[in-house]
Amino acid sequence: MLAPSIAFVDVETTGTAPKDARITEIGIVRVIEGEAIEEWSSLVNPECSIPEAIQALTGITDDMVRDAPTFAQLRQEILSRIEGSLFVAHNARFDYGFLKHEFRRLEMPFSAEVLCTVRLSRRLFPEAVGHGLDAVVARHGLEGIFSADPQSRRGRHSALGDARVLWSFVQLLYRTRGEMEVEAAVKRLLKIPSLPPQLAPDALEGIPECPGIYRFYGVNDLPLYVGKSVNLRERVRSHFSSDYRSSNDLRLSQEIRRLDWEPCAGEMGALLRESQLIKTCLPLHNHRLRRKETACFIELTNLGAPPEVRLVRDIDWSERGPGATPLYGPFASKVHVRALLEELASEHGLCWRCLGWEKRGGPCFARQVRKCRGACIGEETTQVHGVRLATALGPWKLRDWPWAGRAVIRERDPVNGLEAAHVFDRWHHVGTAGDERELEDLLSTRVEIGFDPDVYKIVLQHLGKAEAVTAHSE
Repeated sequence: MLAPSIAFVDVETTGTAPKDARITEIGIVRVIEGEAIEEWSSLVNPECSIPEAIQALTGITDDMVRDAPTFAQLRQEILSRIEGSLFVAHNARFDYGFLKHEFRRLEMPFSAEVLCTVRLSRRLFPEAVGHGLDAVVARHGLEGIFSADPQSRRGRHSALGDARVLWSFVQLLYRTRGEMEVEAAVKRLLKIPSLPPQLAPDALEGIPECPGIYRFYGVNDLPLYVGKSVNLRERVRSHFSSDYRSSNDLRLSQEIRRLDWEPCAGEMGALLRESQLIKTCLPLHNHRLRRKETACFIELTNLGAPPEVRLVRDIDWSERGPGATPLYGPFASKVHVRALLEELASEHGLCWRCLGWEKRGGPCFARQVRKCRGACIGEETTQVHGVRLATALGPWKLRDWPWAGRAVIRERDPVNGLEAAHVFDRWHHVGTAGDERELEDLLSTRVEIGFDPDVYKIVLQHLGKAEAVTAHSE
């Protein structure tokens, strides 16, 4: 059977979005070692009204749930029935998502191995038309599982009725398709990790479903690889799926001897910590976020002169403030700068001589192939050319620091309870504080201002999300 302990789960809700809607009923069928040992269900007071269309669909009215227990009151009873079990549901993202949000509202951790019977039906019956619950019931003759009495809360669109039919569907699969075929399909859907023999069988136990970083180690204390995720458990397990997602994952599985992880208060904290560890530890299998001595900007000090390429390390960041010459970038290397400028030259008719690529007189190469507007032969001034170049580079312009001084960005993960305050000064990460005393120290600590392209992108990503939320709310 799918797993030693299984919980077939169905929920009825006030809507379709877990973030906004609430659970009105939950039904659970518990199966241990292939035997159903318990059926349990309860109406749930959603602490809000149920839309009329939902009442008509589920048969659950405001009157029915008015005196029902809330999810908070049922939380331990629900946990005791599903914790440690394979969570099976039809369109499992829906049911699992609602339960995760309900537990998150209570600031309680909840995670489970999840199997979706929609996906299982699609894998085992790819030729079938429709894999919704009604289609599955009709195709396999499971109608008799439902009670005909609408008052019993055992019919279609009742939580326990739908949970019971899933258990019957799985039993039918084992009878008609055979144990080996069913369990092969389940293993594929669950992406059950195939741990390399040198790792302990329980190496992945205890990894939380929360933001954080993880480290893979080889034979010494220097990490082979550092990664981050908003869901540590899911991401780490993905490295060991039997259909390795990349050749890097395959090499890692052969070299890894142990692993560890650090929960963080949010996505920004995980990104910052990953970037910091990669630059200080230089893991063998991380390349993208390593400190790059070749990182650079384009600077237009004089619109009538060719653009200059300036290495990040050669710029005095403490002297840059309002009114400083604009910088464009950052770019990984001068090779990347050249590639971008060639693309912009072709698109905007820029002159190769004004870009500093040619010294000889007469028309530049781009003019000879009719891709230059003629700055090299006096048909436009070098100043006008410089303005057009600056305009073309506009999307790459380094953003002005949006605050008057140091900025604090706070994060809190409701599941693990971690809080963090990230302190920045002009695109420089000063540090991360775990409490108010550490924050006070960071705000008053003198640091040498520098620039890390990765930190810049992390803060811009945060600002972009904040701007998107503001635009949406308006």
